[in-house]
Amino acid sequence: MDKPILQPRFKDSPHFKDFWEKGNGKQLIDFSGAEVSFKNFEKFSQYFHHVDQVGDEVVKDVYLVKKFHEASREIEGYIRNGVSDTDHIPESVRKLFLQTQKVPEWLDYNLLKSGAELCMRSNLDSLISLRDYCLMGGYDYAYLNKPLTATEALKKGAVKRLSETLDFWVNATRYDALELHAKGYEFAIKTRLIHSYARLSIRKYYKEWDTENWGEPINSWDMMATYIGFSLVFLHSLQKLGNTFSAEEEKGIFHLWKYVGYLLGIPEELLPDNKKQATEYFYLWTSVQPPSDKDSILLAHSLLNESLENPILKFKFERKNLRYLHICCTWFLLDDEVCKRLQIPDVPAKNIFPKTKIMINKVYDKLVSRDARIKKGNKDQMKVLDDYLNITKNSNFH
Repeated sequence: MDKPILQPRFKDSPHFKDFWEKGNGKQLIDFSGAEVSFKNFEKFSQYFHHVDQVGDEVVKDVYLVKKFHEASREIEGYIRNGVSDTDHIPESVRKLFLQTQKVPEWLDYNLLKSGAELCMRSNLDSLISLRDYCLMGGYDYAYLNKPLTATEALKKGAVKRLSETLDFWVNATRYDALELHAKGYEFAIKTRLIHSYARLSIRKYYKEWDTENWGEPINSWDMMATYIGFSLVFLHSLQKLGNTFSAEEEKGIFHLWKYVGYLLGIPEELLPDNKKQATEYFYLWTSVQPPSDKDSILLAHSLLNESLENPILKFKFERKNLRYLHICCTWFLLDDEVCKRLQIPDVPAKNIFPKTKIMINKVYDKLVSRDARIKKGNKDQMKVLDDYLNITKNSNFH
């Protein structure tokens, strides 16, 4: 049976037009100098039905024939020690590791370093951006979130989900993290196999999956959009919060996530090199995504209420205050239309915190050296990650 021909089905819808003509989409076009059109739509839309076959085969050959902990130990061995052409291992495993061990010709270690430095230097603004713009904004794309619904991620709770995202992001964005066999490399391979495992489970157990509308579960096009969240959307958010970055750092962020995407098995032609390409690619993808639905609202509220559930802060008033600050940042960073669709509560004096942040960033930028900011940012981000990991380890957030 031929796959249905995909159209940019929402290009005339109000949510699409509002975003690209007067909302954050318009800001992204201004920010990047993108020239958006539908002329490359078919080149990209085929990836709506494309998945990482190599990862899927590894899961079938290793995880589905052994006990989970044995399979994990075996894969960890390959991650740490590599594989060769002559090893007696399943063909799928050889294929996956020969691809990820082969450093692409385009890789530039200096750019990886610049990208990592910007992530660290932006300190807690990086984490605000990831949470209140990238993650929350992503919930507005109803079909993108269907795998979360299908795998019942909501039941796991936002603390656990945030902890996993943070663990991956922090470990991929440190110095030398993406060297072969290093921590970021390990996270990329494991994340890739988690995606494959989830996809095979959805296909097997989730009979309501609507391939025609939602594409394949965790398809390559959706993966591209997610990684544009980590690069383009992340940069735009940092800029909104009053951070500046050099052309080298900007290039570095795209380069870093392009390489992570490569390790994750996303086809290279989907991985943008710069903000102009990223905005043009993102434009096409958003045209097949409807706005928030009831699942989106549940996910958004689960993330908002994470501050109340999370025992990092001891006192209730501190937790309520943290939730308030995240709500302020969400309204500041996302379009009002998106916030209304996700039913983000409207709170008083919501611009005071973000505007103060912008002023502080401007002063901080002048007074503190870049190296000192990188060191402090790295330390502060590691502290947040440790707090989250301790909580998920020592509690019932499973």
